[in-house]
Amino acid sequence: MKVEIIPVGTEILLGNIVDTNSSFLANQLSLLGIDLYFISTVGDNKERLVNTLRQAWTRADVLITTGGLGPTQGDISREAIAELVGEELKVDQKLWQELQSLLHRFPGKIPQVNVKQAQVIPSTQTIPNSMGTAPGWWVEKDGHIIIALPGPPDEMQLMWEESVLHRLQQMVTGATILSRTIKIFGLAEAAIDELLAPFLKLSNPTLATYIKPDGIHLRITAKASEKTKAEQMIAEKENSIRELLAPYIWGADNDTFESVIENLLEDKNLTLAVMESCTGGLLSNTVATCLESSTRFKGGWVACSDEAKTAFGIQPYIIERYGTESSEVAEAMAEVAHKNLAADIGIGIAGSIYADRRTAEVFIGLNGNKFKRVITRTYLGNRLRIKQRAVYSALFELKRTLLEEV
Repeated sequence: MKVEIIPVGTEILLGNIVDTNSSFLANQLSLLGIDLYFISTVGDNKERLVNTLRQAWTRADVLITTGGLGPTQGDISREAIAELVGEELKVDQKLWQELQSLLHRFPGKIPQVNVKQAQVIPSTQTIPNSMGTAPGWWVEKDGHIIIALPGPPDEMQLMWEESVLHRLQQMVTGATILSRTIKIFGLAEAAIDELLAPFLKLSNPTLATYIKPDGIHLRITAKASEKTKAEQMIAEKENSIRELLAPYIWGADNDTFESVIENLLEDKNLTLAVMESCTGGLLSNTVATCLESSTRFKGGWVACSDEAKTAFGIQPYIIERYGTESSEVAEAMAEVAHKNLAADIGIGIAGSIYADRRTAEVFIGLNGNKFKRVITRTYLGNRLRIKQRAVYSALFELKRTLLEEV
């Protein structure tokens, strides 16, 4: 079975939004063992979309469109699919009544243009959308399947998981394909490639590396006749990889840095507080993602100026002697967060981001009852990337400290 994905939307071509839908679907298809050879993005132009669909029809068994199912004139996926298969669009009265019932929950008169979302062709089986107003389509015609899904990623992913995935699974026979993602921090992609060179040459299981803001993701994919065999193949390869990269592995699959830290703090019955300058609150925000409703996070201070730092408790002589953004200041920030917010562990981040040179020197301090340490890191990139790397470095060092010293 071969699939082609067709994202629809001029906003994608203009770069106004990033097409995360295709990335999600490509990953899902690979896990099903379904071949994806083409992703063909097209704008909100009916003629071009019909031509793109016709081309995909000649080289794929399944066509998946995303976007173009809204009520406006620019939403042309239904019309294009109808023209492709030579069928006429008509309003499904039952679907229109359901849609009106949903829209009545919102204030104001229901725009008549919404009736467009209740139009179907005879070959359509509608796909329920529990998060939005646009139902999807499942169309079977002349040995082909067309699956039309909405553009908003949360709607698309939920519809895929609830209504599309199991149907495709039933159609796919043969091998089982499973994947496992190992998450690594503190090693460059080239270093990982060198260390894992013998494994990267293997055809089954395969290894692939991906650069992410939180480090390098290493995906192990195994193909076998049975699920238990594929799981065994992945487990054996993962064990070998962990023996080589153990100090740099921080998580797997759906783990996030903040969820890993949350679990460690819970296991060790510890609390955390932070004080940061150059990261502008990003560390506090990241930690609070998991810990905001927990007693494990005591709070965070953003202190970008000398006045703010001294107001929160940094001794003025430290700033005068070593500078506003220095390792000594980061160390003091960690200590202040630890003591003044009555937390078991304090993290301090200070540093200078040089926008003109796209570089930064960042200092990360950690302070607890039994340890005190400061690390220095140099980063390249734009301001957002540098801030992200600094935050993930701080959380990686915290994880390492919690495992080794606490």
